[in-house]
This record gives sequence, C-alpha cells and structure tokens, in this order.
Amino acid sequence: MVEEKKKPAKKAAAKEEKPETVKAEKPKAAAEKKAKKAKVKKEKGVKGGKRYIAAKKNVDSTKIYALDEAISTVKKNATAKFDETVDIVINLGIDAKQTDQLIRGVVPMPNGIGKDVRVAVFAKGAKATEAEKAGADIVGAEELAEAVEKGKIEFDRCIATPDMMAVVGKLGKVLGPKGLMPNPKLGSVTMNVADAVKAAKSGQVEFRTDKAGIVHAGIGKASFEGKALQENIQALMKAVNAAKPAGVKGVYLKSVCLSSTMGPSVKLDLASVA
Repeated sequence: MVEEKKKPAKKAAAKEEKPETVKAEKPKAAAEKKAKKAKVKKEKGVKGGKRYIAAKKNVDSTKIYALDEAISTVKKNATAKFDETVDIVINLGIDAKQTDQLIRGVVPMPNGIGKDVRVAVFAKGAKATEAEKAGADIVGAEELAEAVEKGKIEFDRCIATPDMMAVVGKLGKVLGPKGLMPNPKLGSVTMNVADAVKAAKSGQVEFRTDKAGIVHAGIGKASFEGKALQENIQALMKAVNAAKPAGVKGVYLKSVCLSSTMGPSVKLDLASVA
C-alpha cells in the first residue's frame, strides 16, 4: 500500500517539472535567435531594412563621386513606391555659435522641386486681391492670424505685406520654429506680393544653417532627369557660396552629400559642385 501511494506522487512531480522545463527553454531559444540576427546585422555593418541594405551595396562609402555619377547612383537607389525627394546636405566650415556666421537665403530652382507649394499671404484690400490673382492658396489678415495662432497651418510658404507685420509679428513663436516666418531679407515681406507668390509657387528652396553649421535641402524628385537635378544643385551651391560670411576663416565648404528619402547617401566631389 505504501508503494502504490508513492508512484502517483512521482508522476505528479514529473508533470510539474515538465512545464517548467519547456517554459525555460522558450525564452532561451528566443534569446539565441535574437542574438543570431544581431550578429548577422553586425557583420553586414549596415542598419536599416532590406531595401536600404540592398541599396547600400550600390554605394562605395570610401569613394568621392562626381556630381553626374552621384545623381545617377541616388536615382538608381530610389526604389520606394513613392517618388522620393533628392536631399542634399552641405557641411560648412563656420562657427555656428557666432550669429554673424550663420547663413540663410532663398533660391529659385531652375526646374522646380516637384512639389505643389501652398502659399499663404497676409494682406488687405488691393494687395489681397493681387495675391489671390497671382495664385495664393490662402489670403487673409487678422482672421488668418487667429487661425494660425490656434495651430491651423495649411501652407508651406508665408508672405506678408509690410503693413501686416504688426499682426504677423505676434505669430513668431508659431511660425518661427517651422521656418515660415516672413522675412524681408528673403523677399517674403514685400509690397510686390504677385511676384513673391509666383516665385514661391514655381519652386524655391529656402536654406539655412542648423546648430551644427549644416544646410539641409530638398532639391527635386528622384523622377527628375539627371540634368534637371544637376542644374538645381548647381543653383543652390552657387547661392550658398555667395552667402559665405566675411568672418569665416579656413575651409568654407567642408563636405557635400546627396541621397534620396529612403536611400543611402553618397559623398560628392567638391570640385564638381563648387
């Protein structure tokens, strides 16, 4: 009778141990799988999805590309399902802590930027009518300022007549961080609203240095012809070089890289863009 009671106890113990063993094995297997994936990724030395990794194989990270070859490579690597933007990054040899060395400007792109630019104009009376006829998407005064103050910003560029700056000036905290604040130096505070609207709609690129002294800009779409992208890049580079601050010492143009929205970047030969 004693032996018969002991046998079920062993079975029960075995049943209790089995789930614990299986449960312990599962996290271990998952950890090993994760470590294996991490090892493969580390060996490849590339971060990103399958599309990016495949595109990265087409780029020699040690090579300096001539402008035409760089454009061709970037276009080839733009394989996303949407029309990717071609971006340029310009590293300048400036002291970004010195306000007199920061650059900012606007330049028209010879071939546009491949984007429908929404333009808002702060104006009254005849100037408001002029802006509407020129193709402005939004035209208003105090009522437009109220909408913007509440966070309703449905435009990419903002233009204002000088007499409206008393109203627009109060929107600095809203428009400033987004790079939308009208500025007379950029031609966005003007009485000639018709020309300003047409210029903005035709495709302009506004550029400025960030805290690291770098300029970021979109200069067109991957679907553009190579020549069109080349002309746009040359126009931007000419404007950036022309904006060189007088106080800059040493090398002004340190490096330039080109990429598409979802693709890897390529380094440009400075001689081909200077």
